[in-house]
Amino acid sequence: MSDGDLVCALALIDEANGRDPGCDADGTPKALAYGRRMSRWLDRLAPAASDALRIAVRAQHIERWTVPRDSYPMDRIGYHRWRTGLQRMHGERAGAIARAAGYDAVTVGRVASLVRKEGIKRDAEAQALEDAACLSFLEDEFAAFATRYDDAKIVDIVRKTWAKMSPQGHALALELSTELPETARALIQRVLEGA
Repeated sequence: MSDGDLVCALALIDEANGRDPGCDADGTPKALAYGRRMSRWLDRLAPAASDALRIAVRAQHIERWTVPRDSYPMDRIGYHRWRTGLQRMHGERAGAIARAAGYDAVTVGRVASLVRKEGIKRDAEAQALEDAACLSFLEDEFAAFATRYDDAKIVDIVRKTWAKMSPQGHALALELSTELPETARALIQRVLEGA
């Protein structure tokens, strides 16, 4: 792998995500906040992560707002097509940014593959990206998400999320769960108890 400029790559990703028209309560563009949160989780999961993984994690949802969910049919098949299309788009954008930051073709390809989450459960770096995504969801979105659906649906979603994670991801999720509202913690406990 060639030595590209990681600082440049992350800055280009942040610049792109800084254009997200949706903002958090503090006024930070949502995509920018998400990318930075993903990087913080990666620092806990894999402090010695490769540049390719650091770029992929930061760019996992790059410019996601440009492809709204309702641009696909609002059914299960449409949802899966939307997610697949986003993974392809995110991989292409992340790879282009890695190339612009001076990385070689091997690293560019690796970044795109990681963003597409190829090899989860077989590839430690792809697994670290998935763990970071699951932890970011639990930290920032789960409590509000849990209020919008019935408990059975939430338990099913948590069960599927849990199955994607590594033992290290599970340990961090359990630490994180102590900070969640009681109702959200109870739903996670139901999954762990096999409900």
